[in-house]
Amino acid sequence: MEDAYARSVSEVLDFFGVDPTKGLSDSQVVHHSRLYGRNVLPEEKRTPFWKLVLKQFDDLLVKILIVAAIVSFVLALANGETGLTAFLEPFVILLILAANAAVGVITETNAEKALEELRAYQANIATVLRNGCFSILPATELVPGDIVEVTVGCKIPADLRMIEMSSNTFRVDQAILTGESCSVEKDVDCTLTTNAVYQDKKNILFSGTDVVAGRGRAVVTGVGSNTAMGSIHDSMLQTDDEATPLKKKLDEFGSFLAKVIAGICVLVWVVNIGHFSDPSHGGFFKGAIHYFKIAVALAVAAIPEGLPAVVTTCLALGTKKMARLNAIVRSLPSVETLGCTTVICSDKTGTLTTNMMSVSKICVVQSAEHGPMINEFTVSGTTYAPEGTVFDSNGLQLDLPAQSPCLHHLAMCSSLCNDSILQYNPDKDSYEKIGESTEVALRVLAEKVGLPGFDSMPSALNMLSKHERASYCNHYWENQFKKVYVLEFTRDRKMMSVLCSHKQMDVMFSKGAPESIIARCTKILCNGDGSVVPLTAAARAELESRFHSFGDETLRCLALAFKTVPHGQQTISYDNENDLTFIGLVGMLDPPRKEVRDAMLACMTAGIRVIVVTGDNKSTAESLCRKIGAFDNLVDFSGMSYTASEFERLPAVQQTLALRRMTLFSRVEPSHKRMLVEALQNQNEVVAMTGDGVNDAPALKKADIGIAMGSGTAVAKSASDMVLADDNFASIVAAVAEGRAIYNNTKQFIRYMISSNIGEVVCIFVAAVLGIPDTLAPVQLLWVNLVTDGLPATAIGFNKQDSDVMKAKPRKVGEAVVTGWLFFRYLVIGVYVGLATVAGFIWWFVYSDGGPKLTYSELMNFETCALRETTYPCSIFEDRHPSTVAMTVLVVVEMFNALNNLSENQSLLVITPRSNLWLVGSIILTMLLHVLILYVHPLAVLFSVTPLSWAEWTAVLYLSFPVIIIDELLKFLSRNTGMRFRFRLRKADLLPKDRRDK
Repeated sequence: MEDAYARSVSEVLDFFGVDPTKGLSDSQVVHHSRLYGRNVLPEEKRTPFWKLVLKQFDDLLVKILIVAAIVSFVLALANGETGLTAFLEPFVILLILAANAAVGVITETNAEKALEELRAYQANIATVLRNGCFSILPATELVPGDIVEVTVGCKIPADLRMIEMSSNTFRVDQAILTGESCSVEKDVDCTLTTNAVYQDKKNILFSGTDVVAGRGRAVVTGVGSNTAMGSIHDSMLQTDDEATPLKKKLDEFGSFLAKVIAGICVLVWVVNIGHFSDPSHGGFFKGAIHYFKIAVALAVAAIPEGLPAVVTTCLALGTKKMARLNAIVRSLPSVETLGCTTVICSDKTGTLTTNMMSVSKICVVQSAEHGPMINEFTVSGTTYAPEGTVFDSNGLQLDLPAQSPCLHHLAMCSSLCNDSILQYNPDKDSYEKIGESTEVALRVLAEKVGLPGFDSMPSALNMLSKHERASYCNHYWENQFKKVYVLEFTRDRKMMSVLCSHKQMDVMFSKGAPESIIARCTKILCNGDGSVVPLTAAARAELESRFHSFGDETLRCLALAFKTVPHGQQTISYDNENDLTFIGLVGMLDPPRKEVRDAMLACMTAGIRVIVVTGDNKSTAESLCRKIGAFDNLVDFSGMSYTASEFERLPAVQQTLALRRMTLFSRVEPSHKRMLVEALQNQNEVVAMTGDGVNDAPALKKADIGIAMGSGTAVAKSASDMVLADDNFASIVAAVAEGRAIYNNTKQFIRYMISSNIGEVVCIFVAAVLGIPDTLAPVQLLWVNLVTDGLPATAIGFNKQDSDVMKAKPRKVGEAVVTGWLFFRYLVIGVYVGLATVAGFIWWFVYSDGGPKLTYSELMNFETCALRETTYPCSIFEDRHPSTVAMTVLVVVEMFNALNNLSENQSLLVITPRSNLWLVGSIILTMLLHVLILYVHPLAVLFSVTPLSWAEWTAVLYLSFPVIIIDELLKFLSRNTGMRFRFRLRKADLLPKDRRDK
């Protein structure tokens, strides 16, 4: 029944055909169960394990690698090759892909817990009236029409419509659903509001919320998926995971690379068609296969096999850095997404605020001799921890607050006129509440005020254990005064009273709405001397003025009073609630976290817009926005602050314009949060959504990056990409800075690997065009790609964060990883790497003292060696020295190139290798591994290499070092001539670029 909130009690009961005194009959239960279904959230079908595994291979680069491995394997079989060297290349490629897939499967398996944990918010049992008798049944057996009894401490088992209240008041904590910072009062009256949101439905008890005060009966109106919690479940099922910006760029790069590889491979094959029939090949078909193998080797050289693993490693390193910043990353790609976040949609309650109501102001009458003189105190501390101090109106700390008569009585009344519990949870190392948050705030105030008559009170209390300290002062007052009778809070009186007995004196303490308490007061307790004087009209007017000023600050205000009653009185009635003595006013709020204001400023500097999203009312939320700096220097908030209903009433065009300026979105429910994320994403914004409640889960999952609070619900954490362990909004700013740095480093090592692979492609291509022997064997290329490329590329991920990383605007989502002038730079470097490698190979044959010193023409005609007379043996072309020199040149030149990637544009003289000792270490380790395969015989045989002489090492260094000089020149041009900008104006990007650039 979707509109139960708008129907009267009798209409709802008639709809389900239920008698409120007897409940449903057995036959009705069976019928309703068939009609409406069971009270369970349906389980999502799990993705089969084999599908998860296959999903990891659904990537273009990975598919190209698989094809290359298969072709290599088939060619090895076709040529009759045997042994380890024949199948090493395909085996290693497949091993890497399998490891990569394993990481992906583990990540995805761990990620989908949100829907299961949502069931934790369903009640286990319910007290149900059926066939005229109450019984306790599993909550899963409830059906619409069941009459359920609910009382304080109960978790609501389904969506219910109140039909009867057995207490004066009935309140529910529904923060996990709506984000409201205070419990909500419920009643049986129908709601007449049009387009009512959850907060407006005062007669509906929502599944999964908690009763904090009162007792009553209600009728079940929705079960399972047809509840508010069920709609959240359904919206999470409908949310598809979006590819991250980096994933999109890598996919585009893979597509581009596939086309380039295909083109070059075909070109190499076509260029050498004339050589297919060379006698050395033994026939046209074998010649075609020979050059096809070269094309495959070219493909292997062009594909950075280690790229997926290096990207994953770099992001994993980033998660460790973020963990030290209290940001726990659940999804690796989200690390990079942070770097291009343009909008943070932040939940207010529990994210920007502490979600712990606390007293921040106290107002008492100092004296009334020459007219009322009001005194205000401020109280520090923003959590339930009994830690904080009281300051007077001049900002001076009170050493012994309990020595002040009014503060003394305030603490006494706060402790006794109170039904809540404050306790310490050692498992979480935090103080927790049971009951109303406003009442717990009063208990914490009593602890901060302390006890009278003890000069060493503050230091003495600090010596207690946290468990004892939680309610030490409250327990003291409860031991001094015995509670005799309680008058519960009612909506018409707006107050509660408690009769207490202390030795030969009986006192009634009262607390409630200021207008109700002040109207019943005739006397005032003066803080100056502790005297009680009559409440004059002037004093009453002044107190009412202060009460309204508290309201202007959006403080929740309570007044406290007391009255001495005749000794021996055992009960009190509403008639006793008059002739009270006014003690004081207390103003409380859900305070903003102290770090939030600076974090908001940092976001603005970084070009990131923050939108505060809350279920609270508009005025309360606007007050918070003023305090945290979201509305700095603004008087008129129009166009920046909207309630959900106001926004929905706007025409589509105005909604689009409103989204560009919006800073506050209030009175929202879960569907509004998800709608906001989708609308922003449609404007090409990269959206981060923060939250902690069940109500936040769909939006967290839909956002580009969902950020949950560590103290939040398990559902929110499982639906998120990142969890803030310290619940600190400021940690997001640090995480964004780290995300930007990680992306910059990711770009650097991708560029490094691109230039290295361009070098390998140029090497093979030039060798094929010149007609010289193969410079590098496939197994040597694989070694270079995986080991000598992989280690330095990973170490580049440790490059230090730029000092101005948070002063730049967020990068555009469509920004290509390598574009324009940068691609030209790395093309130049790559061409030099390839030419240097070929030069090393030719040098050994033509110029080396240890080589045959052939002429260049003899080298080019090596295939006809057996057909003509020569002064050298034809076996010289099978010597391992030239390919070893070429491979070593390739390794060393790439080590120098790795140093070039310490910075995109800064010289090595400015950012020296000392700035990244991990990179220096990886270069040393890589060279040691290379020396190992050269000088350890079994490895030398495996990789077709041989030890080099000192002269050969010298030649390697001469050929390798110029890459530093070339890149320094290109960096100089980038820094000083603006050439890169003119280049972009003249020439389109060489790598694909997203058309959605803003």
